[in-house]
Amino acid sequence: MIIVHHLNDSRSQRVLWLLEELGVEYEVKRYERNAQRLAPPELRAIHPLGKSPVIQHDDIIVAETGAIVEYLLETFPDPGLKPPAGTPEARRYTYWLHYAEGSAMTPLLLKLIFSVVPQRSPLLIRPIAQGISKKVGASLIDPQIANHMAYWEAELGKGEWFAGDRFSAADIMMSFPLEAAGSRAPFGPKMARAKAFLERIHARPAYQRALERGGPYAYA
Repeated sequence: MIIVHHLNDSRSQRVLWLLEELGVEYEVKRYERNAQRLAPPELRAIHPLGKSPVIQHDDIIVAETGAIVEYLLETFPDPGLKPPAGTPEARRYTYWLHYAEGSAMTPLLLKLIFSVVPQRSPLLIRPIAQGISKKVGASLIDPQIANHMAYWEAELGKGEWFAGDRFSAADIMMSFPLEAAGSRAPFGPKMARAKAFLERIHARPAYQRALERGGPYAYA
């Protein structure tokens, strides 16, 4: 039995979705963020970093979303979720699988961090912190996010899915960056393909079942 240590409003939602796509039975062990939106200390008993997602499979513990995806597809093979080895689609699949947590999430995380800096600053320096956050966002972070968004839109012009014409686990990985970006500013006409991508994944029965198991999902 797979146990998913699931933190609310987190990337572990993708793990639930993948398991639903695979049709694998699993148990969800829930954890709630604290007032500072951080994971509770109980997660440290599962993994030293105290992060989510983490899965347990018998005596095996796997952390990091990309590593979990690879482990699950090796353990429960499904030819529909990973392109055949040696194909152009397989190379794209590997790229997007790792890009999602590498290049894509960095500016989005910085955006989140700098948005809360003023709130977490002492009252006397809060106006200064707010000014710095706005300046950094406008000059450094926002242009990077815009660059990545334009990249997604262009790449989705090559096919409906990131690894080609078929849905794959790479699309599950890429869902979080697109959902996070779209939650901050709804996609307009320039992001029509990205918007359509989100509509396609949200319509998948496995995605909807994962939401029922995981609970409300706010792309934190």
